[in-house]
Amino acid sequence: MRAVLWCNGSIPTESVVEWVLKSRAPVFGVDGGADKAHGLGVEVSEVLGDMDSVDESAWKNRTLLLNDQSFSDLVKSIEELMNRGFDEIEIVGADGGDPSHILGNWAAMNDASSGARIRIHHEEQVSIRLHPDDEGFSAKFEEGELFSIFAIEAGKVWISGAKWELDGDDLGLSSRGLHNEGTGDVVNIRGEGVLILISKR
Repeated sequence: MRAVLWCNGSIPTESVVEWVLKSRAPVFGVDGGADKAHGLGVEVSEVLGDMDSVDESAWKNRTLLLNDQSFSDLVKSIEELMNRGFDEIEIVGADGGDPSHILGNWAAMNDASSGARIRIHHEEQVSIRLHPDDEGFSAKFEEGELFSIFAIEAGKVWISGAKWELDGDDLGLSSRGLHNEGTGDVVNIRGEGVLILISKR
């Protein structure tokens, strides 16, 4: 099952909003993200988080307080949806705002449990979380099509079918995986730790 999490960052571009509406997946607001989605005419099923940045009075009987301050609202919201059986989680509204929140969104990809495909939608690109306990990633990239791989969690990484391949090389959080290229073949990616694949949307 697929769900959308709408975060409290910058308002997504029109193309992202259109994609959300066409997906027909239920939309959950991550705290103040609910107000932003509602302001754009998007129907929000429920508000998740610690409720420190949302107008609760506007969301009577449609809030779930996630009060554990050990993790961010995004991590807690992802875990809540996974516990409800959602295995495809699309995140929008995660860009912009406080730099600590932006970095925290990347950290959330590491904190979130395995068992779901998690994607953060940007203006023209998408970031896909690849968890070592899930299946590896395989997709065709056209010749010269750019993609990047970042190791959120250090470990060995395997990339085949790309211009620059890795065969069990150690990769930590560095610029080494920036701007690889497709060759027209299927690219296969897997790692010992959590990876983020950034490619066109």
